Amino acid sequence: MNIGAMKTFTLTFHSIVLALLACATSLAQSNTTAAVAPSFAASQTIPSNGTLHVTPIHTTHPEAFSGVSGPGHPVVGNGYGGYRTGREGTMYRGKDPAKPGWLELGDRARGTAISNGIIPALRPIWELHLRDTIINKGGDGFYYMTGSSGDNIWDVTSGIELWRSLDLQKWDYVGLVWSFSKNATWEKGARYVWAPEIHYIKGNYYFAYCVSGGQGGGTGIFKSATGKPEGPYVYALASGTRIGGGIDATLFEDDDGSVYFTSGGGGTLRKMLPDLSGFDGEQHPIRFEKPADGSWTRGSIAQEGASLFKHNGIYYLGGAGFYKDRYSSVVAMSTNVYGPYKNWEEAVPCGGGGNYFQGPDGFWYCTCFGNDDQSPWREKPGLMRIDFETDGRIKIADDQPAFALREGAPTHWRTGVNSPAKN
Repeated sequence: MNIGAMKTFTLTFHSIVLALLACATSLAQSNTTAAVAPSFAASQTIPSNGTLHVTPIHTTHPEAFSGVSGPGHPVVGNGYGGYRTGREGTMYRGKDPAKPGWLELGDRARGTAISNGIIPALRPIWELHLRDTIINKGGDGFYYMTGSSGDNIWDVTSGIELWRSLDLQKWDYVGLVWSFSKNATWEKGARYVWAPEIHYIKGNYYFAYCVSGGQGGGTGIFKSATGKPEGPYVYALASGTRIGGGIDATLFEDDDGSVYFTSGGGGTLRKMLPDLSGFDGEQHPIRFEKPADGSWTRGSIAQEGASLFKHNGIYYLGGAGFYKDRYSSVVAMSTNVYGPYKNWEEAVPCGGGGNYFQGPDGFWYCTCFGNDDQSPWREKPGLMRIDFETDGRIKIADDQPAFALREGAPTHWRTGVNSPAKN
């Protein structure tokens, strides 16, 4: 096809897409149904509230959907509502983004975990579309944030984006630090990056990540070729190949400098070579004690979103799990990195898919992003400050920072009292 013909085709396709979007919006307002071109929408339904739901799976037209989330901006108001990407399509409820094709489908962020007193009256820390939010401190004093980004991660993403902050309140955009188009090798057959995590280990920046969709997939590790968080990034493993199948890879550096890798639901753990170029021995299956009440029946501590950290000599291994219809952070504890792990618990309700880190104020935090109907928003970065019980168990701290709460909410959320001295 010559260039002139390609331009004509592009303009024609663009016009068709916008016409379809306008038609869908009109149909939503009139509460009627009509056929939608299968190249744009895989399915459509009219729920009881009369809103037309167009499912834009495998639609990559840039005027409608983007593979990057971009800089974002400070939250205006309480930031409630939000995105929802998944196999049923992409939905949005709120003022951002102002794009065609973002059609509401009921209320997918009811916030009942707040009204029922399970979590504080949170609001996002940044107006940004970001699943699987991960925040870790770098070697330069900045806190770096990343995660699954783009308008519809079940369709296509451009790569790995990165943001940074000194105070967890104002976030600057570092940019797209790894992209499919410029950097992929074995990942080229995949359509999207899921749950990338940035870690500062042994004086350098590393990403644990996974790719999926399309042909191929699996987990891998990048390292910065320059020692800078913006990269460029190259493969950490000497082989330059993927680690294996699975999702949600993570890294953990112990007090003695040993580095460990796990993924998925934390079912196995592998020690890495000192230079992270490969693995030191075979993987270790993780044994754990399930709760006696039978509330968790899976064969691994978590369902996905593996997480591992250490506090006061105790290892906390876990990840995300659907528990009582909440996408929560579930963990178990051990004094040995390989286990066995005990005291399984729903550590942070609605906090699944994130990680734990120590903030600039010295307190510990768990990230969250909203992946269940009990959460107050969908797929935006948030934080909950945590405390540790005398036996090491995790609980949501009573004293929360004001910037992580909706305006006017008490910082002592359980008692309804403010504590200005700590905010």
